[in-house]
Amino acid sequence: MELQPIVKWAGGKRWLVRKQMDLFPKDFNNYFEPFLGGAAVYFHLRPQNAVLSDVNAELINAYAAIQADWELVATLLTEHQRNHCKEYYYQIRAGVPESMYSKAARTLYLNRTCWNGLYRVNLRGEFNVPIGTKNNVLMDIEAFPKIAELFQGAEFKVNDFETTLELAGEGDFVFVDPPYTVKHNYNGFIKYNENLFRWEDQVRLRDAVVRATSRGAKVLVLNANHESVNKLYGDFDQTVLSRSNVLSGKSEFRGTYQELAIRCWPVSY
Repeated sequence: MELQPIVKWAGGKRWLVRKQMDLFPKDFNNYFEPFLGGAAVYFHLRPQNAVLSDVNAELINAYAAIQADWELVATLLTEHQRNHCKEYYYQIRAGVPESMYSKAARTLYLNRTCWNGLYRVNLRGEFNVPIGTKNNVLMDIEAFPKIAELFQGAEFKVNDFETTLELAGEGDFVFVDPPYTVKHNYNGFIKYNENLFRWEDQVRLRDAVVRATSRGAKVLVLNANHESVNKLYGDFDQTVLSRSNVLSGKSEFRGTYQELAIRCWPVSY
Protein backbone atom coordinates (compact mmCIF):
# COMPACT_ATOMS: atom_id res chain seq x y z
CA MET A 1 0.00 0.00 0.00
CA GLU A 2 1.30 3.45 -0.95
CA LEU A 3 0.90 5.73 2.05
CA GLN A 4 -0.37 9.25 1.46
CA PRO A 5 -0.40 12.28 3.80
CA ILE A 6 -3.40 12.31 6.11
CA VAL A 7 -3.61 16.11 6.19
CA LYS A 8 -3.67 18.72 3.47
CA TRP A 9 -0.95 21.26 4.23
CA ALA A 10 0.24 24.46 2.59
CA GLY A 11 3.52 23.79 0.81
CA GLY A 12 2.94 20.01 0.76
CA LYS A 13 5.52 17.94 -1.12
CA ARG A 14 3.47 15.24 -2.86
CA TRP A 15 4.62 16.71 -6.18
CA LEU A 16 8.24 16.38 -5.09
CA VAL A 17 8.14 12.66 -4.31
CA ARG A 18 6.28 12.01 -7.56
CA LYS A 19 8.73 13.85 -9.82
CA GLN A 20 12.06 14.47 -8.07
CA MET A 21 13.09 11.33 -6.18
CA ASP A 22 16.57 11.60 -7.69
CA LEU A 23 17.21 14.44 -5.22
CA PHE A 24 17.12 12.09 -2.22
CA PRO A 25 20.07 9.98 -1.02
CA LYS A 26 19.83 6.29 -1.85
CA ASP A 27 20.81 5.19 1.64
CA PHE A 28 20.98 6.75 5.09
CA ASN A 29 20.74 5.85 8.76
CA ASN A 30 18.18 7.86 10.73
CA TYR A 31 15.70 10.26 9.17
CA PHE A 32 14.96 13.75 10.49
CA GLU A 33 12.31 16.23 9.39
CA PRO A 34 12.15 19.49 11.40
CA PHE A 35 9.25 21.09 9.45
CA LEU A 36 6.94 18.07 9.26
CA GLY A 37 3.70 19.54 7.89
CA GLY A 38 1.91 16.94 5.78
CA ALA A 39 4.92 14.57 5.91
CA ALA A 40 4.73 13.56 2.22
CA VAL A 41 8.45 12.79 2.03
CA TYR A 42 8.36 10.71 5.21
CA PHE A 43 5.39 8.68 3.97
CA HIS A 44 7.16 8.03 0.68
CA LEU A 45 10.55 7.07 2.09
CA ARG A 46 9.15 5.05 5.04
CA PRO A 47 12.35 5.13 7.10
CA GLN A 48 12.67 2.66 9.96
CA ASN A 49 13.90 5.27 12.44
CA ALA A 50 12.79 8.89 12.35
CA VAL A 51 12.60 12.06 14.43
CA LEU A 52 9.70 14.17 13.17
CA SER A 53 9.02 17.63 14.53
CA ASP A 54 7.07 20.80 13.95
CA VAL A 55 6.22 23.89 15.99
CA ASN A 56 2.52 23.16 15.40
CA ALA A 57 1.52 21.23 18.53
CA GLU A 58 -1.93 20.26 17.20
CA LEU A 59 -0.41 18.67 14.11
CA ILE A 60 2.18 16.71 16.08
CA ASN A 61 -0.50 15.60 18.55
CA ALA A 62 -2.58 14.20 15.68
CA TYR A 63 0.30 12.06 14.48
CA ALA A 64 1.20 10.93 18.01
CA ALA A 65 -2.41 9.96 18.73
CA ILE A 66 -2.57 7.74 15.63
CA GLN A 67 0.74 6.21 16.69
CA ALA A 68 -0.64 5.44 20.16
CA ASP A 69 -4.21 4.31 19.31
CA TRP A 70 -5.32 4.71 15.70
CA GLU A 71 -8.58 2.82 16.33
CA LEU A 72 -9.77 5.34 18.92
CA VAL A 73 -8.94 8.23 16.59
CA ALA A 74 -10.84 6.47 13.78
CA THR A 75 -13.85 5.95 16.06
CA LEU A 76 -13.93 9.63 16.96
CA LEU A 77 -13.61 10.62 13.30
CA THR A 78 -16.54 8.34 12.46
CA GLU A 79 -18.59 10.26 15.03
CA HIS A 80 -17.59 13.54 13.36
CA GLN A 81 -18.65 12.08 10.00
CA ARG A 82 -22.03 11.11 11.38
CA ASN A 83 -22.70 14.60 12.75
CA HIS A 84 -21.06 16.72 10.07
CA CYS A 85 -22.99 19.79 8.96
CA LYS A 86 -22.36 23.53 8.98
CA GLU A 87 -23.61 24.04 12.54
CA TYR A 88 -21.60 21.07 13.84
CA TYR A 89 -18.42 22.25 12.09
CA TYR A 90 -18.48 25.63 13.83
CA GLN A 91 -19.35 23.98 17.14
CA ILE A 92 -16.28 21.72 16.89
CA ARG A 93 -14.12 24.59 15.66
CA ALA A 94 -15.02 26.61 18.76
CA GLY A 95 -14.38 23.73 21.16
CA VAL A 96 -11.22 22.77 23.06
CA PRO A 97 -11.03 18.99 23.62
CA GLU A 98 -9.09 17.64 26.59
CA SER A 99 -7.73 14.23 25.56
CA MET A 100 -4.98 13.81 22.95
CA TYR A 101 -7.30 11.58 20.91
CA SER A 102 -10.20 14.03 20.88
CA LYS A 103 -7.77 16.80 19.96
CA ALA A 104 -6.36 14.67 17.14
CA ALA A 105 -9.81 13.82 15.76
CA ARG A 106 -10.78 17.50 15.89
CA THR A 107 -7.60 18.50 14.00
CA LEU A 108 -8.16 15.90 11.30
CA TYR A 109 -11.88 16.65 11.03
CA LEU A 110 -11.32 20.39 10.61
CA ASN A 111 -8.50 19.78 8.12
CA ARG A 112 -10.77 17.59 5.99
CA THR A 113 -13.81 19.85 6.05
CA CYS A 114 -12.45 23.42 6.26
CA TRP A 115 -11.85 25.63 3.25
CA ASN A 116 -9.13 24.08 1.06
CA GLY A 117 -7.49 22.27 3.97
CA LEU A 118 -5.86 25.50 5.13
CA TYR A 119 -4.44 25.71 8.64
CA ARG A 120 -4.71 29.25 10.03
CA VAL A 121 -5.12 30.68 13.50
CA ASN A 122 -5.92 34.16 14.79
CA LEU A 123 -3.81 36.23 17.18
CA ARG A 124 -5.26 34.26 20.11
CA GLY A 125 -4.11 31.00 18.54
CA GLU A 126 -7.66 29.92 17.64
CA PHE A 127 -8.32 28.03 14.41
CA ASN A 128 -10.47 30.34 12.28
CA VAL A 129 -10.79 28.83 8.78
CA PRO A 130 -14.41 28.70 7.52
CA ILE A 131 -16.15 25.51 6.46
CA GLY A 132 -15.36 24.18 2.99
CA THR A 133 -17.34 22.14 0.48
CA LYS A 134 -16.00 18.63 1.16
CA ASN A 135 -18.03 16.31 3.34
CA ASN A 136 -15.94 13.12 3.40
CA VAL A 137 -14.31 13.02 6.83
CA LEU A 138 -13.04 9.43 6.51
CA MET A 139 -11.24 9.56 3.16
CA ASP A 140 -7.93 8.11 4.47
CA ILE A 141 -9.08 6.08 7.43
CA GLU A 142 -8.44 2.71 5.78
CA ALA A 143 -4.72 3.50 5.76
CA PHE A 144 -4.55 4.20 9.52
CA PRO A 145 -3.34 0.68 10.50
CA LYS A 146 -0.38 0.86 8.09
CA ILE A 147 0.35 4.44 9.06
CA ALA A 148 0.30 3.56 12.77
CA GLU A 149 2.65 0.65 12.04
CA LEU A 150 5.07 3.00 10.26
CA PHE A 151 4.80 5.50 13.13
CA GLN A 152 6.15 2.93 15.60
CA GLY A 153 9.63 3.80 14.34
CA ALA A 154 9.09 7.54 14.73
CA GLU A 155 9.58 9.99 17.57
CA PHE A 156 7.29 13.01 17.37
CA LYS A 157 8.43 16.29 18.90
CA VAL A 158 7.10 19.84 19.18
CA ASN A 159 10.43 21.53 18.54
CA ASP A 160 12.14 24.48 17.01
CA PHE A 161 13.92 23.30 13.86
CA GLU A 162 17.36 23.94 15.33
CA THR A 163 16.78 21.47 18.17
CA THR A 164 15.91 18.70 15.72
CA LEU A 165 18.76 19.45 13.33
CA GLU A 166 21.26 19.23 16.18
CA LEU A 167 20.32 15.55 16.63
CA ALA A 168 21.45 14.53 13.12
CA GLY A 169 24.84 12.91 12.78
CA GLU A 170 27.04 10.73 10.58
CA GLY A 171 25.11 9.06 7.76
CA ASP A 172 21.71 10.49 8.78
CA PHE A 173 19.37 12.24 6.34
CA VAL A 174 17.53 15.49 7.09
CA PHE A 175 14.76 16.84 4.87
CA VAL A 176 14.25 20.55 5.49
CA ASP A 177 11.19 22.37 4.11
CA PRO A 178 10.77 25.70 5.94
CA PRO A 179 8.29 28.50 5.26
CA TYR A 180 9.58 30.32 2.18
CA THR A 181 10.47 33.66 3.72
CA VAL A 182 12.92 35.67 1.59
CA LYS A 183 14.75 38.92 2.16
CA HIS A 184 12.93 42.12 1.06
CA ASN A 185 10.28 40.32 -0.98
CA TYR A 186 6.75 39.71 0.25
CA ASN A 187 4.00 38.03 -1.75
CA GLY A 188 1.42 35.27 -1.40
CA PHE A 189 2.20 32.87 1.43
CA ILE A 190 5.66 34.43 1.77
CA LYS A 191 3.98 37.54 3.16
CA TYR A 192 1.91 35.44 5.57
CA ASN A 193 4.93 33.40 6.68
CA GLU A 194 7.05 36.47 7.42
CA ASN A 195 5.08 36.81 10.64
CA LEU A 196 6.03 33.26 11.64
CA PHE A 197 9.44 32.67 10.08
CA ARG A 198 11.69 35.67 9.72
CA TRP A 199 14.74 36.17 7.53
CA GLU A 200 16.81 35.84 10.70
CA ASP A 201 15.35 32.33 11.05
CA GLN A 202 16.46 31.53 7.51
CA VAL A 203 20.02 32.49 8.46
CA ARG A 204 19.80 30.48 11.68
CA LEU A 205 18.52 27.50 9.66
CA ARG A 206 21.41 27.74 7.19
CA ASP A 207 23.88 27.76 10.08
CA ALA A 208 22.22 24.68 11.64
CA VAL A 209 22.37 22.91 8.26
CA VAL A 210 26.10 23.68 7.96
CA ARG A 211 26.70 22.24 11.43
CA ALA A 212 24.73 19.09 10.59
CA THR A 213 26.73 18.48 7.41
CA SER A 214 29.97 19.02 9.33
CA ARG A 215 28.89 16.10 11.55
CA GLY A 216 28.41 13.92 8.46
CA ALA A 217 24.65 14.29 7.86
CA LYS A 218 23.07 14.54 4.41
CA VAL A 219 20.67 17.49 4.24
CA LEU A 220 18.20 18.38 1.49
CA VAL A 221 16.69 21.87 1.79
CA LEU A 222 13.67 23.05 -0.23
CA ASN A 223 13.32 26.81 -0.29
CA ALA A 224 12.27 29.79 -2.38
CA ASN A 225 14.15 30.34 -5.62
CA HIS A 226 15.17 33.87 -4.74
CA GLU A 227 18.46 35.70 -4.98
CA SER A 228 18.71 36.09 -1.21
CA VAL A 229 18.29 32.34 -0.67
CA ASN A 230 20.68 31.53 -3.55
CA LYS A 231 23.37 33.58 -1.84
CA LEU A 232 22.59 32.18 1.60
CA TYR A 233 23.33 28.65 0.36
CA GLY A 234 25.97 29.67 -2.18
CA ASP A 235 28.42 26.94 -1.12
CA PHE A 236 26.00 24.08 -1.85
CA ASP A 237 24.60 22.38 -4.97
CA GLN A 238 21.36 24.06 -6.10
CA THR A 239 18.66 22.85 -8.50
CA VAL A 240 15.68 24.95 -9.64
CA LEU A 241 12.36 23.07 -9.60
CA SER A 242 8.92 24.05 -10.94
CA ARG A 243 5.66 23.33 -9.17
CA SER A 244 2.01 24.35 -9.34
CA ASN A 245 0.25 26.25 -6.57
CA VAL A 246 -3.52 25.75 -6.28
CA LEU A 247 -4.07 26.58 -2.60
CA SER A 248 -4.60 30.33 -2.90
CA GLY A 249 -8.16 31.60 -2.98
CA LYS A 250 -7.20 34.31 -5.47
CA SER A 251 -6.51 33.33 -9.07
CA GLU A 252 -3.61 35.77 -9.38
CA PHE A 253 -1.67 33.77 -6.77
CA ARG A 254 -2.19 30.46 -8.59
CA GLY A 255 0.06 29.13 -11.32
CA THR A 256 3.56 27.69 -11.74
CA TYR A 257 6.24 28.65 -9.26
CA GLN A 258 9.92 27.90 -8.97
CA GLU A 259 11.47 26.40 -5.88
CA LEU A 260 15.07 25.74 -4.99
CA ALA A 261 16.41 22.31 -4.02
CA ILE A 262 19.68 22.61 -2.10
CA ARG A 263 21.67 19.40 -1.59
CA CYS A 264 23.95 19.87 1.39
CA TRP A 265 25.96 16.69 1.12
CA PRO A 266 29.30 16.40 2.95
CA VAL A 267 32.29 16.27 0.62
CA SER A 268 32.91 12.63 1.54
CA TYR A 269 29.61 11.68 -0.11
